[in-house]
Amino acid sequence: MDAVRVALLREVLAGTEWPAASRRFAGTLRASVVPRRGGLLLVGTEAYEPWHLAAHLVDEAAWSGLPELAPTLVRHRARPGDPAHLAVGPERLEAAGRGATLLVVAPERPEEGLLQRVHDARRAGATVLSLDGGDPEVRGLAHEALSVAEGAEVDLDTVQHLVGAAAGENSLPAPRGRRLRDRLSLLADRLTSPPPARW
Repeated sequence: MDAVRVALLREVLAGTEWPAASRRFAGTLRASVVPRRGGLLLVGTEAYEPWHLAAHLVDEAAWSGLPELAPTLVRHRARPGDPAHLAVGPERLEAAGRGATLLVVAPERPEEGLLQRVHDARRAGATVLSLDGGDPEVRGLAHEALSVAEGAEVDLDTVQHLVGAAAGENSLPAPRGRRLRDRLSLLADRLTSPPPARW
């Protein structure tokens, strides 16, 4: 979804909690992803893989000059012959520890195996965030959660668009240690370079 459509979506949702809630969640996501540490792992359920959010975050990482926002998509049906960016299976969660950020996207309650892996990653020091359908166990595992209950004005796909767009916005705080000169340099590079290739 491009910037114009996101702006229109925010306009339509003005007066609801969703624009501000998605910006807050995106700010937490951005602050929790530590460059050159554990990276951002993005995982869905066996029935729902968050391809669209992965693509948005890759775009936002390139456009904002924050490569740490580009996630590793953890897939339940990854196969050894898949391209490298599609071949990461759930066992990758077992290596997640301090410095890693794990973003769980779960419209419905995930299977027990995934919940256990997320629990273990949290115990090992990973930061756990969730975009979910309101399951109490998923929310209980997350340090920060944004839930879309049944009957809300929006669905989880719409919230993912809002969060993905907000993650790379300049209005969010810059990561610690980034000096003004660095940010200006990144902005100049962004304005003069061609747009990144899409998935």
